[in-house]
Amino acid sequence: MGNGPSAPKITKQDHAILDLKLQRDKVRQYQKKIQEVLNREHEIAKQQLAAGHKDRALLALRKRKYQEGLLAKTDAQLENLDKLVSTIEFSLIEVSVLHGLQQGNEVLKQIHKEMNVESVEKLLEETAEAREYQREIDEMLANTLSAEDEEAVQSELQALQDEALVPEDERQSAHRVQELPSVPVTKPAAPEQEQEPEPERAAGRGERERVPVAA
Repeated sequence: MGNGPSAPKITKQDHAILDLKLQRDKVRQYQKKIQEVLNREHEIAKQQLAAGHKDRALLALRKRKYQEGLLAKTDAQLENLDKLVSTIEFSLIEVSVLHGLQQGNEVLKQIHKEMNVESVEKLLEETAEAREYQREIDEMLANTLSAEDEEAVQSELQALQDEALVPEDERQSAHRVQELPSVPVTKPAAPEQEQEPEPERAAGRGERERVPVAA
């Protein structure tokens, strides 16, 4: 049985970010509760004031004011948590980029070791020698071939270039047309001369063979 995909490795940084996000969620839940208390104390103050209980209405408003102070503190805490989570996540990205740069530098160093100055100079020398050899071959062939041969070579080169410009499907279609067998041309047979019917020919032979009898 094959092994399943390995689970992603959870680092200490991941645990730290997760804990901060959990605390942030708790603060948000606490803010919702405070908002509910603020709404309730506001309604209580209105009801007590309508009933003529001014002191109770004042007490409800004081409680509401205290809850508003707590809500302001939780807003600051929530902002700090968001900033901290963002900073940690961005720092992890920077670390990942730095690690990638380090690996890239190691690869470049390895390439530089393989492509040192001596290797580059040797490669350039070999390339120059190959070009010089090719030039000598071209000059020798140019001096050996006649003008007609050179013209034929140029024509063949042009034909190859023209063929390279033709799409592959068109070249295959033209090749198939060339491979089709030619249809043989036959001459129509000459009309046969009408032959004399067999009975008439037999009768003619009988009259020629008949010998007259003397009286």
